[in-house]
Amino acid sequence: MASDPRMNEAAMDAAALYREEIYTDRKIGTLRVLSPVKTDGTPDPLRRTVFQGEAQLMTNMGPLPITFDIEANTLQEAIDKFPEGVKVALEQAIEEAREMRRESASRIVVPDVGGGNIGPGPGGGGGKIKF
Repeated sequence: MASDPRMNEAAMDAAALYREEIYTDRKIGTLRVLSPVKTDGTPDPLRRTVFQGEAQLMTNMGPLPITFDIEANTLQEAIDKFPEGVKVALEQAIEEAREMRRESASRIVVPDVGGGNIGPGPGGGGGKIKF
């Protein structure tokens, strides 16, 4: 696998490096703080710090991870905006699930016509159903 051409695409973007710090209250969720750094590891003041929130929603199929960006300038501001971020991300997840359910329900069942031949035989047909 060392000669796999996809491995060439795995190069890191040196202009987009971040140092990652994780904060959690061990109850509700996690805040991920991504601080921009230069290739020597020093802070890069030309780029903004990125804040991401993470939480888990317990469903009957198990925990559903929810990740969302938080527009904030400080850790305190990200903490204050965390509840609203969870709410918006949860609403988006529910809407995506509804959309997937609608798409699944609206799929049309098409019989295999096999080049225009009717009935069983080499040309297809024969009541096979494709989904």
